[in-house]
Amino acid sequence: MKKIMPVYGTRPEAIKVAPIIKALQDADDFDCVVTVTGQHREMLDQVNELFGIEPDHDLNIIQPRQTLNMVMAKTIDGLDAILEQEQPDAVVVQGDTTTSTAGAIAAFNRGIPVVHVEAGLRSFNIFSPFPEEANRKMTSQISSLHLAPTSVSKANLLREAVNEDDVYVSGNTVIDALLDVVDKKVPFEDEALQNVQKAVEGGQKLVLVTTHRRENQGDAMRGVGRALARLSETHPDVLFVLPAHKNPVVREAILPFLEGKTNVVVTEPVAYGQFTHLISLANVVLTDSGGVQEEAPGLGKPVLVMRENTERPEAVTAGTVRLIGTDEERVYNEVTELLTDSAAYERMSNAVNPYGDGNAARRTLSAIRELLGTGKREAEFDDGLGN
Repeated sequence: MKKIMPVYGTRPEAIKVAPIIKALQDADDFDCVVTVTGQHREMLDQVNELFGIEPDHDLNIIQPRQTLNMVMAKTIDGLDAILEQEQPDAVVVQGDTTTSTAGAIAAFNRGIPVVHVEAGLRSFNIFSPFPEEANRKMTSQISSLHLAPTSVSKANLLREAVNEDDVYVSGNTVIDALLDVVDKKVPFEDEALQNVQKAVEGGQKLVLVTTHRRENQGDAMRGVGRALARLSETHPDVLFVLPAHKNPVVREAILPFLEGKTNVVVTEPVAYGQFTHLISLANVVLTDSGGVQEEAPGLGKPVLVMRENTERPEAVTAGTVRLIGTDEERVYNEVTELLTDSAAYERMSNAVNPYGDGNAARRTLSAIRELLGTGKREAEFDDGLGN
């Protein structure tokens, strides 16, 4: 049996690695050693519990207001001892977090092949998103197997002279996770969200808002707060739900503008199962998140992305995602259009999602088998983009 060590530390990573971990655990030719850093804590644990994953190793590095350098240093140092102990045949990292890059560096320095899940995403601006664009580019330099979610991501890697034999279009495992969880309609624990569900089922519209991106913190996020306040006043019959990120910098920027708005529901971060349920109820999603850009189109929801660029252009091309930035006036106008113009809404909600078909984890295992010389890859995922 080949020993595979997935390393992850944040909620987005956990969601996208979970289908791979379950597939590894179900396979009779792999020994899966699950290792988490705890870069996120409560949100990470919620996802692991939802998918029934119990980590074999937990670095628990979380500290209030820790710097990126602290996360990187503690992760590499903590993983080194575990890698020496476990001697895995490959390390799997996901995406573009500090945990993923630190995990890749720790494995590379010990001569262990790195499998990069969701490889090849590029915004082409090293400072946006920060530090994600740098993280994903650094991880690409030391990975042995690049699992690109789409043909666009594969093309990005080939332009950077990555060996084509080392790149494989698997589809995005976020769709595997989404399809697994959304049908469960996980009940809301928060009474306020239970009331939101009743209101939506009674015909009320819902705008779901998430914001946390580091480069948006400060004046940009305060502009978003002002736009939301105006929207709530202009559309008193619409509900606006904001699961507030734990980061105090985020809360201090946006929450003061929403105080006293009776149709704005601010909650604590929502566990993944409940969050997919919330997406399914929404009419419009307003976000600066990367993962939500993939998840919401999978459920036919128009997505307005509060960023100037995106490393996920596929859904923009397809028409289900629109980049709008953080300018207060534009945020206000774009949301208003989708709430009032049925033709504009239909165009976005009926667009095709190019990110996956629910079989990315299975394809991932086939590519790992080929990397380790124990099998052959399946045919690549066809995203219909023709790249």
